[in-house]
Amino acid sequence: MPNTSIVLYQFGVDPFNARYEDAEGRPAFTLSLAAEAPNLVIRLARDVTWAQLHPAIMGPANAFFYFGPRNAAGYIVYGNNRVNVPMPYLTRQQREGSQSRYFTTQSGKVYKWRIASQQMECTDGRNTVATWEQGSPDEEVDARLTIKSHGLPIITEIVTTLILNRMARELNW
Repeated sequence: MPNTSIVLYQFGVDPFNARYEDAEGRPAFTLSLAAEAPNLVIRLARDVTWAQLHPAIMGPANAFFYFGPRNAAGYIVYGNNRVNVPMPYLTRQQREGSQSRYFTTQSGKVYKWRIASQQMECTDGRNTVATWEQGSPDEEVDARLTIKSHGLPIITEIVTTLILNRMARELNW
């Protein structure tokens, strides 16, 4: 796999409602409300046409964020999988007070998000897999997500945990 990166532009600052497009303006991911009652459910959908442009993309085409009462941490379901993953498991700390959050992919590999105020970096322990950076006020986009080629097979899990970390920050978990 060539060592290239894909840049997705985020439109929308709300961690519960945004869209991600590539440099050509093609939709890549959409985050939207799926249900409000009895509890909030948010759907992350990967665009099929966009994914077909990148043969290295694997894994689920969507993820559902099921929240508990009063938007408490609930669980994530990938695709049509019957297994649910607790949100705290996908945003866990290794050390008290650390700003880093760890998640384990469906294949069992552990990744880490290094979280700063306007940037997040996802690593596999040795290499950067993805970087999210807030846009500046004079830009048309609200943020940009750069995914390295070796992150494409788990792109939905990367985007899901990025969004989950942004939600956790917004909800003060």
